[in-house]
Amino acid sequence: MIDLIKGTGVALITPFNKDKTVDYTAYGKIIEHVISGGVDFLVPLGSTGETATLNEEESRKILDFVIDVNNGRLPIVAGNFGGNNTLELCRKIEDYNFSGIDAILSSSPAYVKPNQEGIFQHYIEIEKVSSVPIIIYNVPGRTKSNIESQTTLRLANYSKKFIGIKEATGDLIQTTRILKNRPNNFSVLSGDDEVTLAMIASGGDGVISVMANAYPAMFSKMSKAALNNDLENARKLNFACYDLHKWLYIEGNPVGIKSAMQHLGFCSNEVRLPLHTMNKENAQKLKECMDNINSIAL
Repeated sequence: MIDLIKGTGVALITPFNKDKTVDYTAYGKIIEHVISGGVDFLVPLGSTGETATLNEEESRKILDFVIDVNNGRLPIVAGNFGGNNTLELCRKIEDYNFSGIDAILSSSPAYVKPNQEGIFQHYIEIEKVSSVPIIIYNVPGRTKSNIESQTTLRLANYSKKFIGIKEATGDLIQTTRILKNRPNNFSVLSGDDEVTLAMIASGGDGVISVMANAYPAMFSKMSKAALNNDLENARKLNFACYDLHKWLYIEGNPVGIKSAMQHLGFCSNEVRLPLHTMNKENAQKLKECMDNINSIAL
């Protein structure tokens, strides 16, 4: 069981074959790629992993595969533990086999748009039944509700089982309020690659990254440099890959990163509906941006 998590986590994609089944051969290669690239922990089955289009049997098989390939090398944070039905989610967590899993990532309820007390109580119910630490996931772009800083701090102080937050608002004012007032051993991780450097420079602990699927070495080196207060090198690395952010997200995540991984030769760009593959014009712009990154000597 982990008490604190920091550095670069990678929100792993779920590669698909042309028939939309999971491509485990490609998945294994991607896991080895990110581990050899120096990332600090793995996050399978998040939104980047298209968990919304995976059934429970597929999700369990994927998680078992990641545990097996990882073989204890890095901590694993399982990302498929959010939901908008608190009771059903808690039943799932209570009955789940967490062997080989170090923590869960739990997004706040989507669609129903609860108030702050509802969000707080939702997480308290999860805390009661979870046998592993919990990383709160605040992603208003997907849930349409924000976990305000006061609510995050209430949870952080309520139980040591809440070990951190993936803060994906891009709001450095809200993040700084959390950083200033958080208790010890509560990590604040960026959920937006684009603001990772700024968040770490403000006192943050790292990132759960999409880009690290493609460029684990570059992104983890940037994060480590920032965490070591080597801001000159951190800025250099950040600027080197910065233009890619636009093209990774122009048609949504993981559409962009799937195209990037295809360009690098790791897997197909297949996604499951309602997602659709990137249009040719944007895919070409993405490729050109990546080719420029690949040509930079760092």
